Amino acid sequence: MKKLLQLIIAFGIGTGFAFSQNKEEKKVADAVEKFRKTMVDPYQKTFEALTSEHLSYGHSSGLIEDRKIAIESMVSGKFNFTSLDLTEQTVQVVGKTAWVRHTFFAHTHDAGKEAGTVKLKVLMIWVKQKGDWILLARQAVKVL
Repeated sequence: MKKLLQLIIAFGIGTGFAFSQNKEEKKVADAVEKFRKTMVDPYQKTFEALTSEHLSYGHSSGLIEDRKIAIESMVSGKFNFTSLDLTEQTVQVVGKTAWVRHTFFAHTHDAGKEAGTVKLKVLMIWVKQKGDWILLARQAVKVL
């Protein structure tokens, strides 16, 4: 009985470690969260720190923006998120590259438009440069 209990405890601890995020996955998830917060409360310097100069930012409408235009769109209010939640997030790190997938649900009030909501599936590609995870590419698709 004692050995069975030890086996159950050992299995439980090992399973817990297997399902928890490793150190780099946690850093990527933290960068995603910082990016999410900046989308709701846009600040150009934070966007610049979190993105690659080679950023390709794809919207669910098919619009593709480079770094300069994507940041301008957020900071100017062209794309305005009043709240934003990310769910069902997965993070996978392979060397100095990471991909993140999540469901994106937001309340919006884009410039010149009525307030609304949007639900998307998003893929983000992050790269590690000088010890920091920065966004290289993002693509969103509408949830049917």
